Amino acid sequence: MKKKSSRYLLLTVICIFVTTVSAASGDTISAQSILEKSDQTRFPRASFQVDVTIHTTAPGQPADMHQYRVLSKGNENGLVMTTEPASERGQILLMKGRDLWIFMPDISQPVRLSMSQRLTGQVANGDVARANFAGDYNATILRTDTIDSEKYYVLELTGVDRGVTYHKVLYWVRQSNFWPYRAEFYSLSDRLLKTARYENYQLVLGQQRPTRLVMEDALHKGEQSVLEYSAMKLRDLPDKVFTKDYLKKME
Repeated sequence: MKKKSSRYLLLTVICIFVTTVSAASGDTISAQSILEKSDQTRFPRASFQVDVTIHTTAPGQPADMHQYRVLSKGNENGLVMTTEPASERGQILLMKGRDLWIFMPDISQPVRLSMSQRLTGQVANGDVARANFAGDYNATILRTDTIDSEKYYVLELTGVDRGVTYHKVLYWVRQSNFWPYRAEFYSLSDRLLKTARYENYQLVLGQQRPTRLVMEDALHKGEQSVLEYSAMKLRDLPDKVFTKDYLKKME
């Protein structure tokens, strides 16, 4: 009995040691969990409303400004309502799952769009219509980087199907608090399309969140879109809001 007890004690000590070492090395946290925590930093889990102003600049072209009001419920339901410029006011994007339609005041039937189509400047429809990455991508940890004395997880995000906004994303997330830092977006042929930086963290709805996203074209130097998020608030959004029939009544 004493030998068995000693062996059991030894095995217990070994298990505790291995678990402690794994926890210390960060191996116990999964890539998908990191992605989910980062998503919760960018936007709340609960239904919410936020205003988005997008300024786009490009060499030799006049600056452009668009404004949107976004309503989001989970990762399956979203509305993007154009508020500026006045000539596009009344246009509404409706997202249901990974299905996307645009409603326009002068067209009787909604038009089907893809998440990857351009909304304005360097911004794709899915960049604004969808609130998080975790529902669209499978994550793996590529490596860790140290930038300005901060350690970052570098995640590779692979689309769960062809309906997502980007085929692949490289995503830098700060280890200490899961804040998103930067991202690189790739096409189906693995060509770098654009990069993004998450900036201007502020206390919003009880949590520090990035309120500016800077997206730069990787193919055309000097072309960029800056997304500014403001007036974010929680909002009760019944499912009927995210239906074609409801939007027809709003026109």
